[in-house]
Amino acid sequence: MKNKKTLEEVRKIFEGDRFATENGAVIEKIGDHSATCSLVITDLHRNAMGAVMGGTYFMLADFAFAVAANWENMGCVSLHSDISFLGVAKGKKLIANAVCIKDGKSTACYRVDLTDNLGNLTATVTTTGYYVR
Repeated sequence: MKNKKTLEEVRKIFEGDRFATENGAVIEKIGDHSATCSLVITDLHRNAMGAVMGGTYFMLADFAFAVAANWENMGCVSLHSDISFLGVAKGKKLIANAVCIKDGKSTACYRVDLTDNLGNLTATVTTTGYYVR
């Protein structure tokens, strides 16, 4: 039987992802090959036009992928990611929900949907991960 980690233990482990955590990313929920992460949108996350910068969406999606793919067993790194920007965040918070689509022997595929706290779908990311274990 696997040694399941608590949400607090997982948060402690991923404090090491300093770029994400120091930019406001928080782990909200973990599940079997899945994770939900969020961040409160601040001026730090906005571009010159006042909208949320694309890098903010990608950073949060990449963090959610990393948590989903590694919280149970470390060893999965991003091999390729593709992001589609679908709408503008109108709320005060971004939420990234990462789920495993395929978990293979050496690679995995995850889909990360990003919404704002009002439920608007803002972006979707597909990431292929590679197991380095």
